[in-house]
Amino acid sequence: MKRFLIADDHEAVRSGLRAVLEQRADWEVVAEANDGGKAVAAAIQSRPHVAIVDFSMPRMTGVEVARRIRDYPLETEVLIFTVHNSSLLAQQAFEAGARAFVMKSDASKLLLAAVESLLQHRPFCTRSCRTELDHGSGARDGHHELTPREQIVVKLVAEGYSNKSISAVLNLSVKTTEAHRAAAMRKLSVNSTAGLVRYAVRARLVEDDNDLIGLRSR
Repeated sequence: MKRFLIADDHEAVRSGLRAVLEQRADWEVVAEANDGGKAVAAAIQSRPHVAIVDFSMPRMTGVEVARRIRDYPLETEVLIFTVHNSSLLAQQAFEAGARAFVMKSDASKLLLAAVESLLQHRPFCTRSCRTELDHGSGARDGHHELTPREQIVVKLVAEGYSNKSISAVLNLSVKTTEAHRAAAMRKLSVNSTAGLVRYAVRARLVEDDNDLIGLRSR
């Protein structure tokens, strides 16, 4: 029996993926998660063969989830599932240890092929994904690459979290959170929260304008 983990903050997406996967008699969804932290915990506990992980989830991006799974290490193969056709995201995903990158709009055509490839421990990338990676040097907008922790801090800043709230979410001291935030601002050459938010939107660390600071209460 092949075991799967589905991690997405939208229940409808998880239900749809579960229905597709469990059409195969020897495939079973053994765990689900609605945020990145729970996804890592579920992967450690259930040890699935494949984890299908949304890129944009609360508290931790899918890329960081992939990195944590690789760090343990687990034999779980990770598929990053996203609405964004972005060379930056694809490159980050593969660098973090994910082995497949599939857009949600392509799921009906490509999801099963990607999963079957991962079950054979082979990477999977669509033609458009490969094209984006081949021409992706400009996707970073000339910025120095942020560390995974700095990316998470920037994502949470853009979602409206305060330094204190970010510290609680990531189990860091406020001083450490402030240091990550300052390092990100220095690398990105921005001097305000608004600058961090603009970067987060451009780099697809948040899904859309509805995720911008001030539009959510924390």
